[in-house]
Amino acid sequence: MAPVTATPDTRTRTAPLRVGDLLVELGVITNEQVEQALAFQRDKGHKKLLGEVLIELGFVTAEQVAEVLAKGYGVPFARICPIVVDAKIIEVLPREFLERNAVLPLFLVHEKLTVAVSEPSNVFLVEEIERITGKSVQIVSATATDIHTTLASLRPDANVFVIDEMIEDISESDLSVVETQITDLSNLEDASGESPVIKLANYLIYSAVQEGASDIHIEPDEGKMRVRYRVDGGLYEKMQPPYAMHAAVVSRIKIMAGLDISERRVPQDGAITIRVDKRQVDLRVSTCPGKFGEKVVMRVIDKTGAMLSLEKLGFAPKMLEDFRRLVHQPNGVVLVTGPTGSGKSTTLYAALAEINDISTNISTVEDPVEFNLPGINQFQTHEKAGFTFAGALRALLRQDPDVVMLGEIRDQETAKIATQAALTGHLVLSTLHTNDAVSAVTRLINVGVESYLIAASIRGVLAQRLLRKVCANCKEPFVPPTQTMRTLERMFPGYALPEKYYHGAGCGKCRNTGHAGRIGIYELYIPDDEGLDAISRDAPLQELRRMAAASGGYTNLRQDGIEKVAAGLTTVEELIKATAT
Repeated sequence: MAPVTATPDTRTRTAPLRVGDLLVELGVITNEQVEQALAFQRDKGHKKLLGEVLIELGFVTAEQVAEVLAKGYGVPFARICPIVVDAKIIEVLPREFLERNAVLPLFLVHEKLTVAVSEPSNVFLVEEIERITGKSVQIVSATATDIHTTLASLRPDANVFVIDEMIEDISESDLSVVETQITDLSNLEDASGESPVIKLANYLIYSAVQEGASDIHIEPDEGKMRVRYRVDGGLYEKMQPPYAMHAAVVSRIKIMAGLDISERRVPQDGAITIRVDKRQVDLRVSTCPGKFGEKVVMRVIDKTGAMLSLEKLGFAPKMLEDFRRLVHQPNGVVLVTGPTGSGKSTTLYAALAEINDISTNISTVEDPVEFNLPGINQFQTHEKAGFTFAGALRALLRQDPDVVMLGEIRDQETAKIATQAALTGHLVLSTLHTNDAVSAVTRLINVGVESYLIAASIRGVLAQRLLRKVCANCKEPFVPPTQTMRTLERMFPGYALPEKYYHGAGCGKCRNTGHAGRIGIYELYIPDDEGLDAISRDAPLQELRRMAAASGGYTNLRQDGIEKVAAGLTTVEELIKATAT
């Protein structure tokens, strides 16, 4: 969240807000209760504000009044506690001033001081803080009780939870924020003297990147908080920090991602860009409200790992040669299929890198743009603005492209425009969600593309999966269980199975999982003339599969996988799990 600056809203208002009217308007109290409070105020000769009287009478809580005032003055509302405060920042104002005015500095970001106040209408107080600190001030609304309680707990002799041992071996240049709407994340060594929440958030991001995690899961449960990393496609538990830190850690990540820390009822999406060990890493942040608090998932996009060449993806030599020939075609449709997380985007990026040169105009339409490709025009869809895949593709065709890459073919309109673009001399690369390569043909027919158009435009379809590799450090021969071998025999009837199998025994380098890294298994379908005739006459899927297998040179996912099992690159269990259906 980028906190709303209080100055414009409060200083341009011509009349004070009536808190009673706002509470009634939002349905918190009734007009009768407001009248009772006013009468009580007159009868008792109270000098208290109406909101304070309403609280005294038990009609509302202090949190409700603070939240209503926040909405009325256009600033965020926050529940303040010690773990959301950068303790060093409190020193920018005298403690006596803080206690007298019920204000609390929270953090300093790019010379902007964020301060919690109990009276967002007090513009003179904001001016006074700016004068004393010499900083630009932005405010959030909080209750006076929360502010005073937090101030008391942050006295100089108060105990603070620290996690210095987690970051003692990280140098000062290891982690820094490159660009984000609001953050003061600099490096982990400097963070050792800052809020424990900042240190924990830094550590979670840094260690995830170091361990090659693709996702960070921060999950609240009843009385506990769990952090898990997804590494090589599998989740494992990293730590269980104190549950009391959960809300603060979520708020910290929201601030870094430019999200609204005061909104906890609806999902939010944002992004953070950091630099770790001199390389740039993007984090896609997603929050979702749950029973015990907000769950946060951060997708880690390491830009250095994206630009793989086709040689490094694990293709067999003959399949690599055939796929290369496909992406060098002057026109047509080339598809990559597989489930979410099977590496389709990485394959497409590698293909674009293969054909990218100064004489070729390449454009992509993605949702979102995950990696920056030098020399390639990349566009991100915006559904709310009407910039859909179909609309973007239609616009790009007027931009004189040679090659167009679509992140995904999702609907009939996109599929038809892509097919027409291929027929008019463009090479179109895209993805589909199908179980195998041949099924992509029937998927396009089901979407609404005429079969004769598919036959005229399709050049080839690559299906793929990602399997975890055997850890090279603890790799050893082993004999698979009898049940596993029976499953394998059913999957490969009449096929000569490998004589030797390998697995990882488990070691420190692979976190005792036996796996380190992933490798692709592939199935490449390039229909010949007979296959194209069958497609144009709406031949059933089983017939297309039989024709592909009989055409020679066709290797399906299981066959490619068993060859990698025989080479000791992956395990038989991984192959069964990935290709059981």
